[in-house]
Amino acid sequence: MAHSILIVDDEAGIRQSLGGVLEDEGFNVSAVGSGEACLQAFEKRLFTCVLLDVWLPGIDGLETLERLKANHPDVSVVMISGHGRIETAVRATKLGAYDFIEKPLSLEKTVLAVKNAIRQRELEAANSELQAKLERSYVMIGDSVPMRALRQQITYAAPTSGRVLLFGESGTGKELVARALHAQSTRAPRPFIEVNCAAIPEDLIESELFGHVKGAFTGATQAKRGKFERADGGTIFLDEIADMSLTTQSKVLRVLEEQRFEPLGSENSLSVDVRVIAATNKRIEAEIERGLFRADLFYRLNVIPFEIPPLRERLEDIPLLTQHFNIEFSLANRRPPKEFKQSAIERMQSYAWPGNVRELRNTVERVIIMHLRNEIEADDLPILSGEAPPASSYNFDSYREASETYEREYIQRKLAETDGNISRTAEIMGIDRSHLYRRMKALGLNRS
Repeated sequence: MAHSILIVDDEAGIRQSLGGVLEDEGFNVSAVGSGEACLQAFEKRLFTCVLLDVWLPGIDGLETLERLKANHPDVSVVMISGHGRIETAVRATKLGAYDFIEKPLSLEKTVLAVKNAIRQRELEAANSELQAKLERSYVMIGDSVPMRALRQQITYAAPTSGRVLLFGESGTGKELVARALHAQSTRAPRPFIEVNCAAIPEDLIESELFGHVKGAFTGATQAKRGKFERADGGTIFLDEIADMSLTTQSKVLRVLEEQRFEPLGSENSLSVDVRVIAATNKRIEAEIERGLFRADLFYRLNVIPFEIPPLRERLEDIPLLTQHFNIEFSLANRRPPKEFKQSAIERMQSYAWPGNVRELRNTVERVIIMHLRNEIEADDLPILSGEAPPASSYNFDSYREASETYEREYIQRKLAETDGNISRTAEIMGIDRSHLYRRMKALGLNRS
């Protein structure tokens, strides 16, 4: 479908010449001679782009632009004028004009300006659609008491600049909380930059965080902006912060203290204004005792601590979560949503979910893809059968002891099912292989 262009100029010759050139380029062109006629034209139809003269009889081009943008903010406007002044161009830009070109018009330049304006409009529309999809993807589902308390915490903490440290098991949704904190803050229009500290090799993490100049090390063929620089004015989310080396920790600490850093190989410091949100599934106090985490960095990060509840502590949210993932994966796979019967929901709610919401998400996706029948009963969830009861049913002195005991038994059973195959075990559990290795090491387990 061809884009529609409206030419607004009181000179008939310009309307005719511009209209002919743009029609040759494949555009649908209309033309009027005044600002009033321009606004009336928009009452009948919408145009993709407007070529608007500044000097017009009646209301001038700038007033027309202001009224037009008030009612149709998405339209692209290119201003044209035979009396180009910097003040006029600046005001037009502030009112929302995409470009400002002077008479006598270069037809080639004018066509290029129209194409660029339309392209910019399309990019903005695509970006808005992508942002809307991201917001839907990162929605927090659940109405349990722990989730209501968590949302209240986010409401209190988000508008501030305080650093936040998120504690929670793998798969509980720490990234969702970080994104919610950013989205509800005054920094929301600025970037949200995520860094998975566990996934970046040790020899590359400093370059990832702080950037580097050309020639800083072998293979640095061009300069690179680091995550902190890209997050300037916004939020940086340091996930799995406890997996960061002591050397990198000391440099992050300096950024927190001074809001300055040097890219690798550079002698010049860069200043940044960044809010830091960090997350971990480890006990930081134990890492400090083992000499693996700096106490001073912990105190800098732990201004506002958040405890993200595991799924087994909010089992009443499982019906809502299941329906959310049911719709998501049904749409993604172009299949009608399944009907999860009460027996299936009850089996889900009797399971401890060591992989938390991520494991539930993977389970629902597997059901959507693999089961042909529309109705899902408890027997259609064999992966959840024969498991030990939730850790809360054991008699332990502390929650952490109960949690680790169940997790150890669960991993042992899954390893036994796969004859010690780490990759297969991680897939069944719905977690990353590297995370499974770390948990086995922390719990004192081996393949046998």
